[in-house]
Amino acid sequence: MATATAQGRGKTGWRATPVGEYVSEFLGTMILILFGCGSVAMAVAALNQSGRGTEIFQASGDWLLIAFGWGFGVTLAVYVAGGVSGAHINPAVTIALAVRRGFAWSKVPGYIAAQVLGAFVGAALVYAVYKGAIDSFERSNDITRGSTDSVPTYSIFATFPAPYLLNWIGPFVTEVVGTALLVGVIFALTDDRNQPPRSNLAPFIVGLIVMAIGISFGANSGYAINPARDFGPRMFAWIADYGSVAMPGDYGNVNTYFWIPIVAPILGGLIGAFVYDLMIRDVLVARGEPQEPVEVRGETVEERSGRIERPGRVGEPVRGDVETRGRTVREQE
Repeated sequence: MATATAQGRGKTGWRATPVGEYVSEFLGTMILILFGCGSVAMAVAALNQSGRGTEIFQASGDWLLIAFGWGFGVTLAVYVAGGVSGAHINPAVTIALAVRRGFAWSKVPGYIAAQVLGAFVGAALVYAVYKGAIDSFERSNDITRGSTDSVPTYSIFATFPAPYLLNWIGPFVTEVVGTALLVGVIFALTDDRNQPPRSNLAPFIVGLIVMAIGISFGANSGYAINPARDFGPRMFAWIADYGSVAMPGDYGNVNTYFWIPIVAPILGGLIGAFVYDLMIRDVLVARGEPQEPVEVRGETVEERSGRIERPGRVGEPVRGDVETRGRTVREQE
């Protein structure tokens, strides 16, 4: 009898071990940062220094550019890395999956390390591309890097609290709520008892989630909603002479800020996962809702007990690539 297994042809070695998954998470997170931080660099420094006008659309237009950049960045990163590692590209997602979906705890440290390193390298590449624009912006605005005046160019890389917030509670709560929304909706999209999106649209919808969070909840804290997304670029900014603005994150109204985009998203991710399971998945299970069938080359198939089966043809092999739970597996005898 044929069973569905991950494709195992071609070169093996480290590629057939968890290291291959870590490399996938590294690349996916790097891509996320390249598009996300790149969009911020465009809005903050590049467009207004490039002869294309001194203002784009002012605050609201800049924010839309940034929200779209992060949203599309997530979408493309998930499409790139999803087939190997599941494209968590976010420690909050990795930890929530380990707590609620049986993801192997032994892989969690490797996933998180790869995500942070990918974010660091992505930030370094964005700096390399836009160094001229950043330097020009700082010169034209008399900005001394490392002072609180340098927050605008520092914000290309990592997040900071809005000046109207007087303590850590506001940004902390915002990050919890934003990440709870992110992880809760991700769990909905990947729940085969609910209404999982067809035609491999899940990555696109995840990008829309990130975009919507930025548009709806972004101003308070810059919507890190991802510890790696903030910490990796923050460490690069610290190396690039942003000093205490980057680490530990001193902004006057809130100081020692660096821990908030780490702890709050992890807590928010767990809350989002528990709330979804309690209010939706457990209800679906109690009602006896069947797992949604998956699609293979236009023909509906069902997954039962690790096997891919055609309805009414239990145990019959299905040839070709099969999309199941967001990952592509190949039939092998």
